[in-house]
Order: sequence, then structure tokens, then C-alpha cells
Amino acid sequence: MRLSTKAWPAIAAAALLAVGLAACSSPSAADDAAADASGDVTFAVDENTLVFGVVPDSVDTETNYQPLMDYIAQETGKTVEYHESTDYAALIEAAVAGKIDVASFSGFTYVTASNNGAALTPISSIITEEGQEPGYFSQAIVPKGSDITDLAGFKGKKVCFVDPSSTSGYLFPSYNLLNEGIDPETDVTPVFAGKHDVSVTKTGEGVECEAGFAEDSEVEKSDKVEVVAETMVPGAPIVMSNTLPEELKTQLVGILGEVTIDDIIAAGIDSADSDAFRSAFFATSPVDDAYYDTIRDICEKTNAEQCQG
Repeated sequence: MRLSTKAWPAIAAAALLAVGLAACSSPSAADDAAADASGDVTFAVDENTLVFGVVPDSVDTETNYQPLMDYIAQETGKTVEYHESTDYAALIEAAVAGKIDVASFSGFTYVTASNNGAALTPISSIITEEGQEPGYFSQAIVPKGSDITDLAGFKGKKVCFVDPSSTSGYLFPSYNLLNEGIDPETDVTPVFAGKHDVSVTKTGEGVECEAGFAEDSEVEKSDKVEVVAETMVPGAPIVMSNTLPEELKTQLVGILGEVTIDDIIAAGIDSADSDAFRSAFFATSPVDDAYYDTIRDICEKTNAEQCQG
């Protein structure tokens, strides 16, 4: 079945920016090589500034990323400017328009941005604990004490999703609901919370949402919800613009490809030595474009229009 965009006005801006790329495709190596050969080097602002783009998934987003931005600034000698998009569609639009140099995307946002013409390369994915692999869980949740015990029980309920372009907050949940024979548009009443922590809060209250979805890091902070199902999601990538100078791109891979919190602290970034940063960051692990083929496969199987170029 096709997941239409009628209920998804947030994705409209990004969809309008499509440049005719095929669904679930990404910029070709030939295109990247041609850009390199032409010397078409551009920055979001100027050569002395790197714009770091994020979507505020929680109230602590900027605080969580600040030590990493401080580290990038120190190692590159450039000013790192925090760019907070209002939602995933806005971050996609910024990437396509060349308004960000480095960014933290969700996997789905990266695939969608690439489909819409953004020239990006994944560098790595953040892991939060030693020994962990890149990736995290999209969790299906219900209020504590709810009589809903599995995904099948979501049918006919008011269900909190995060954002139409959220990997763990909408794409994977929609795919999993479809596998249960539940249409995420017509068999539930969808409520878009905007942020993972808000989805958890609304679900825990059990009024506006009788069930919901969010990523595990936000779910574990609440004692008001219970997890009834979960799915592993490819780790969210840190990406860089392909239009940056080759030397800088090589430097960014060296800085962000495999770095631990101890490396960042040892480099003199005092803000990294905090409980808040330790809860959100342990290290980065390298990832590449092919790592996100699982998301492309889900795009193909759900035929979700927001995956289309």
C-alpha cells in the first residue's frame, strides 16, 4: 500500500525541493567526482565557519552537542555555528540549499535529503556506551498499566508519532504497524508530537495519546510508560557536505570518524567531562552510505512518498 502525504504537511517543503532523483537513490560517485574536479567548493556561510545542523529531539539537544562542536572548532580552527531546524523537513531543506556544513541526521532524514539532492557523506554514528554498535531502538510504548500488550493493540487507538520524517518515530513504526495489518493513517488516529520526549510524555499521560513511539534514550527516562515492542534502527549519522574542500573533508573524517569521549577531554574540551555529555556520547563509529540500505529497503516496501525524490 502507499503511505500518502495528506497527513504530512511537514514534509511538503522538502518534497518541493526534489530534483528528479529516483526514489531511494543517493548522489552517485560520478557526480561527486565531477564536483571535486570542477573545484566547486562552497561553505554554508564562509571558509572560517562550519554550520552544524540538528533537529531538537529534546530540550537538551544543544547542551548534548556543544562539547562535540567545541571539539570540531578546536581541531579545525573554525567557528562552529549551531543551526537548530524546527523539524526534520526544515533540516532537509537546509541541507539541500547548502546551508549546513556538518550535521547530525536521523537515518531516514539522511536518505530523504539525499533523494532530494543534498550532497552529503556520512562520517560516523554516535554510540553512548562502551562495546555498543551503532544503532538504537525504536520503541512502541503505552501508559504504565495499559491493557495494550503488543502492536496489534494499537489498532483504533490515538497513537503518538514523533515527526513524519523521523526514522525511529515514524518510518519504522509505520512499517511495523503495516506488518501487523494496521494502516498507520486510517487504522489509528496519528498524533505528531514533534519531539521524542514529547511523544513519551503524551503517551505516559494517556489522554492525547493512548500509545506511541519514541527512541529508547528518551523512553528510559520515563517511569510513566511501558515498552511493548522494539526494533533496532541504523545509527543516526554525522554527515558532512560534499562541497567542502577535500582537505577539510579528510580532516573531518579524522576528527569525527572514530573518537571517544576520553579523546575529546584529553584534547582540552572541559565541557565534555560532564554527566550530561557522558549520557549522550561515548564514542563515534564509522558508517557509510550502504549502512542505510535497510532504510531504503523499508522505503521501497512501504512506498512512502516522503522517501521519493
